[in-house]
Amino acid sequence: MSFETVSIIGLGYIGLPTAAMFASRKKQVIGVDVSQHAVDTINQGKIHIVEPELDMIVSAAVSEGYLKAVTTPEQADAFLIAVPTPFLPCAEGEVPEPDLSYIEAASKAIAPVLKKGDLVILESTSPVGATEQMSAWLAEVRPDLRFPQDAGENTDINIAHCPERVLPGHVVRELVENDRVIGGMTPRCSERSIELYKTFVQGDCVVTNARTAEMAKLTENSSRDVQIAFANELSIICDKLDINVWELIALANRHPRVNILQPGPGVGGHCIAVDPWFIVSKTPEEAQMIHTARKVNDGKPQWVLNKVKMAVADFLQAHPEKTAREITIACYGLAFKPDIDDLRESPAMLITQKIEEFHNGRVIAVEPNIEVLPAKLNHVELVDYNMAAVEADIQVMLVDHKEFKEASVQTGIIIDTKGIW
Repeated sequence: MSFETVSIIGLGYIGLPTAAMFASRKKQVIGVDVSQHAVDTINQGKIHIVEPELDMIVSAAVSEGYLKAVTTPEQADAFLIAVPTPFLPCAEGEVPEPDLSYIEAASKAIAPVLKKGDLVILESTSPVGATEQMSAWLAEVRPDLRFPQDAGENTDINIAHCPERVLPGHVVRELVENDRVIGGMTPRCSERSIELYKTFVQGDCVVTNARTAEMAKLTENSSRDVQIAFANELSIICDKLDINVWELIALANRHPRVNILQPGPGVGGHCIAVDPWFIVSKTPEEAQMIHTARKVNDGKPQWVLNKVKMAVADFLQAHPEKTAREITIACYGLAFKPDIDDLRESPAMLITQKIEEFHNGRVIAVEPNIEVLPAKLNHVELVDYNMAAVEADIQVMLVDHKEFKEASVQTGIIIDTKGIW
């Protein structure tokens, strides 16, 4: 059975590019999202996120009739679920538990339109066992259909987990070029998933089981988190010992078998800052190093805030005629990484928000990739680089956007968490 119609559930930073890639290969694509704004924007041939090249692909797909967006699922031959997997609220110091309610809601939304022979793939980054749980939710709603957990290869519905492995800002290219991990609940489920992805994927499709596929994505990002934690911890140590951490890392990396990453204000985004907790929550006694890395990286924003508070005190000591209310603090960058508009789990956002909370004076932000500040920064001004560079008394570099690398500030006290100034 071929895949003529593909449905993507969740039209965010992964779902929409994936939908666009299938549509660019002349598949009929139905995108589903709970946001009416996202649906209306896409149906106008526009996009509601920032991702290079994506706007042209979506515009062409919509105008040619291969892509449409809706709020309620419709029948298709394959369903890809790409919804968020955040955490449940928890007290400080506790290990957060993953919130699978979005996956559950998506599963129960598509269940009524499933038919024998359909393929359902969970792309959302998930804790181990989530794909099996998704299949169980589908079976609850559709007892008339057979599912892999009970029927094995005699299943009516094929189920798999195939995590995305793309870099924001390069999603269009990497969706095509990167290898894919294909974790079917049965070998036949994997075969059908490969058939679907080979519509546009040029990389290898590597087959495993669903649980290993889930763990593979978590392992990739946990490895990065541990490496970043080493760099961040090193930066704190070097600050105490009065050593330039960037010079130190450059020297150490001249060793042929050493490749230390660059430190920063923390770790953000929907992957590296989140995925390790899925492992820790499942195996809290065993995941000691992964847990420690999370604590190091989550603690780095507070270290930066302490630097800002010390800078305020130093400025007042140097200018006794001024008060804290007269000090302007500029924060450069709000996104979780350079040259994108994604603010999810961003340490720069958190730092800016905390500065606003403790500082009585003016706080300004420079973020060239957005036009409006989020509501949580209600007392922060969004300004351009030139204004901030001249007017701020304390300059806080948080994200190394290309615009910041091409210039420098000459005024005030500089706190450079990225080592570019």
